[in-house]
Amino acid sequence: MTTALRAGSSTDVARPTDDREIAREFRALLADCGVYDLSSRARIRLTGSDRTRWLNGMVTNNIRDLAPNHGVYSFLLNAQGHIQAELYAYNLGESILIDAEGKLREKLLADFDKFIIMDDVEAADETGASGVIGVAGPQAKAVLKAAGIEIPDIAPLELCTPRCSCDCGCLRCTVLRGDESLGESYEIWLAPDQKKKAWDALVHAGAVAVGADALELLRISRGVPCYGVDIRERDLPQETGQMRALSFTKGCYLGQEIVERIRSRGAVHREFVAFEVDGPLPAPGTKIQADEKDVGEITSSAELPLAAVKRAIALGYRRREAAGKALRAGTAALNPVTLPII
Repeated sequence: MTTALRAGSSTDVARPTDDREIAREFRALLADCGVYDLSSRARIRLTGSDRTRWLNGMVTNNIRDLAPNHGVYSFLLNAQGHIQAELYAYNLGESILIDAEGKLREKLLADFDKFIIMDDVEAADETGASGVIGVAGPQAKAVLKAAGIEIPDIAPLELCTPRCSCDCGCLRCTVLRGDESLGESYEIWLAPDQKKKAWDALVHAGAVAVGADALELLRISRGVPCYGVDIRERDLPQETGQMRALSFTKGCYLGQEIVERIRSRGAVHREFVAFEVDGPLPAPGTKIQADEKDVGEITSSAELPLAAVKRAIALGYRRREAAGKALRAGTAALNPVTLPII
């Protein structure tokens, strides 16, 4: 969802389930600033002299040329080119930090253990060792400043040590700017015992506490696929449309032959598409049809509670030959829309 905002993220504060409150949180993410807890995400630290070379040969993006205090979004594939995990990798100088959905923690640790053979690489599970707070929305940077956390202009997926004058005692925090897939967002990395004070300072500065439901609406509104929901182990990288996860100049890595073969042929059979729905909202798993034939399936859907009107949006995979045809999912008509939707 990302960085970045990620699907399934939630605060450790009790979240309301009232639709009106969820709508208020969603609109704060669109127009103002929302704050949420990312501390449950998996975090694995790689050390050892071979860490850069080894990881570069494992994932789809360029780790070899990653500058210190910068990160990349990437996929981990199997030998058949199917996506096994999505992750962010950050060059912290003396180590590389892997950040991923919490549900991928055990899988990543097992895969790393399997493929670290004669390499000087150690993978340490640091999940839960740090507090991580997400801040997102067009007013995110202004809210950080009002809370006493002043950051310079940094690029997406770049880390910095901010000038901190807040009362939360987080003078040693690190701030990351999220990638651009979900708009403007930041993460604050700090000691777990400082998280509540930092959270309270951000809310006092004007951030709206948001939960998983509002974050999910934002993800769908931006057309960002979620691993385990829209990205499955049977999917190929180019089918997802997430070309930001791929480097075609870095050299060999696990599954690269399949990725390169798809690129050389110039197309995939299926593509990830966002649709505006005219009719009943189709549930995930609903088949997409054209000319009464199955040509894809819905993977995510939601009604977006915008200020003036609700918009029904669905994400899913459509076969390329069905592009331009009239599409339906159940009794609803599907009209492809350009990303981001909002």
